Amino acid sequence: MSFSAEPAGGPPPRRSRPAFVTLLMLVFLLMPLAELAVIIAIGRVIGGWETIALLLLESALGAWLVRRQGAGAWRALNLALQTGRMPARELSDAALVLVGGVLLLTPGFLTDLLGFFLLLPLTRPIARRWLQVIVERRMAQRIGIVRGQVI
Repeated sequence: MSFSAEPAGGPPPRRSRPAFVTLLMLVFLLMPLAELAVIIAIGRVIGGWETIALLLLESALGAWLVRRQGAGAWRALNLALQTGRMPARELSDAALVLVGGVLLLTPGFLTDLLGFFLLLPLTRPIARRWLQVIVERRMAQRIGIVRGQVI
């Protein structure tokens, strides 16, 4: 008689990792390497101290912009709530400002570019549309709606 730790039907089914988690892991592994490569490349072109000064200048500009855009997003959210409107646009703007601010706090040029893209009033509508498409796709997948389907 042999004893086995496995159930009679064989090994338990292996749970696959969601694609989002795998993508997130790759970003956290590859992004610091990409940031370092860009910082070194820029340092070789303009010099080490100038590169550090540029990173500090971007951080200061980013902090000012986060404070300004964050206050604007907060005012718009409060106004929408006071007038009884659904604050969908205002909530997405607040989320984009928050993520943009976090990216600007991360040292590096690539994250700063993405952070500024999410923060600037000229480019935030593009990011808001991307966010809307992603959320719509995720919700449609969860509840099984095919795009264009009428219920």
